Amino acid sequence: MKAIEGTATERAGKVNWVLFNPKTYATILYLLLSLPLGIIYFTVAVTGLALSIGLTPIFIGIPLFFGVAKLLNGIVNFEQNMIRQILGLPTPPVSYTQNRQSEAGQNWLKRMMKGFDGGLFIRNLLLVFLRFVTGIVFFAIMVTAISLGLGLIALPVVHIILMNEIQLDILENSLFSYFHIDWTYNQQYLLYVGVGLVLFWGALRVVNGLMQIQRRIMYVDEPYQQPSVPVEPQIHETVQSQYYDYQEDQPTQGMIQSAYREL
Repeated sequence: MKAIEGTATERAGKVNWVLFNPKTYATILYLLLSLPLGIIYFTVAVTGLALSIGLTPIFIGIPLFFGVAKLLNGIVNFEQNMIRQILGLPTPPVSYTQNRQSEAGQNWLKRMMKGFDGGLFIRNLLLVFLRFVTGIVFFAIMVTAISLGLGLIALPVVHIILMNEIQLDILENSLFSYFHIDWTYNQQYLLYVGVGLVLFWGALRVVNGLMQIQRRIMYVDEPYQQPSVPVEPQIHETVQSQYYDYQEDQPTQGMIQSAYREL
């Protein structure tokens, strides 16, 4: 059952018909914003950790460290939710495996230390650093791939404008003249536009592939793979157990009452 749900979730995040799918262009916008967002995340993480370590002797660094840990967790959750919204993934199931105890009367420092998870903090810190690296790399790959396709598509228009305005022939020393291929400008235009469309379609496929890589890097599918216990079945089981206990106790009470009446 879990394998079927995982496969369905995997298919829900796939992008088909990339040229006419709004998910593709939402992914392009996400990758364009990945560079400035990655720089902001990296700066906040490094600055917060440096300040928390430097201010530890005067006790301000300890609560600042726990605040940075919560901020990193919020950044990772924000990135995961943004990827889910772009790919159209369902909201992850809520897990109720942990029972929250009352924190009334506890010191604020104890509450912060109790909610701190060292493994989760290290993972979030590494994800923020990795988000900074992938933001730069993915941005460069996407811009290069899309610019190459769009440049070849727009080449005929640019050539015509330059020829009419400043009499500059950018196709004078092209590969056609180098190999002595006597093609007219119209034939060259068709070839460039055709190659540009193919490259642009391939660039969109590359963009969607980068999004799938980012999805796995940020552990977006992790909540779907963990077992969750919904609230309603728990309540239903509790009510049923109380009902059966009542049904078992009721015959004993009836026997006591009948014996009392005979007396």
